[in-house]
Amino acid sequence: MKVIELAEPYAKSEIYPEQIVLALGFFDGVHRGHQAVIKAAKQQAQKMGVKLAVMTFDRHPSAIFQQRDPQKIQYLTTIAEKLALFETFGADIAYVVKFDEKLAYLKPQEFIDKYVVGLNAIGITAGSDYTYGPHTVANMKNLPKYAKNRFEIQTVELLKEDEKVGSTGIREALANGKVELADHYLGYVYQTTGKVVHGFERGRQIGFPTLNIETSPAKQLPAVGVYAVEVGLDGKRYHGMASIGYNETFGDDLAKTLEVNLFDFSAMVYGKKVTVYWKNYLRPMVKFNSIAELIAQLEADKQHSEALLNVQNEN
Repeated sequence: MKVIELAEPYAKSEIYPEQIVLALGFFDGVHRGHQAVIKAAKQQAQKMGVKLAVMTFDRHPSAIFQQRDPQKIQYLTTIAEKLALFETFGADIAYVVKFDEKLAYLKPQEFIDKYVVGLNAIGITAGSDYTYGPHTVANMKNLPKYAKNRFEIQTVELLKEDEKVGSTGIREALANGKVELADHYLGYVYQTTGKVVHGFERGRQIGFPTLNIETSPAKQLPAVGVYAVEVGLDGKRYHGMASIGYNETFGDDLAKTLEVNLFDFSAMVYGKKVTVYWKNYLRPMVKFNSIAELIAQLEADKQHSEALLNVQNEN
């Protein structure tokens, strides 16, 4: 997949020179609703005999329109994860457009002229809630007025179950520790990638050594709690249990950490990149009265995790 980064104003020489079908959206999480858009766009591209391009932005539009601090916005997928998912679902080209004031305040007609027609799109596919400016005018119902018969328009209705399958609902599920629900809406297992760093080695001292994982502040973690997980490391998958919390048993006012105890694993892997796959919520974090109580609970957590993960691997 070819990745092209654009910023307003872009040069014509930067874009893919041939005709394309363009899938439009922000695509945070690339969840099942987004996948339906990309799949429909792929079918449209094959029908028209051209490549499929997917366009996204480098940051959430709220950073401009709601004046949110870009450093405090959290995402379901990093740019790298999003691009990998685009490729998995059939994109030939990915446009990553810088979302700044120059782009944000383009008029709807300007946006369509430059970022649809200007990218050589002869067909576009988007969800029914897609907007390209003020939602009252720059919506899918009004798109034919701006398109002026220059490209084919395909609208994909929102995916609904009990409620809309969307990024907001997935963020809420993760914020409440409901990783199984988040995984269901995503259509794949939510994951967090980070680097193994040195910690206080308290787990090692009580027989449960952990990998302390440093993650990007821009990537949303599930809620504080204990989870059954799988961990990708050096091309292999390992079973384990993860805790997100403040290590209350060892003191007050400690920093929040992500720690993973891998089962039947003892290698030193400091500095390596690992990916945590969030499979099941086990329990909330608890401040134990003694180390012995903590160890007993960790033994129970390990048995619970192994049972859950083994059953999932059998299915």
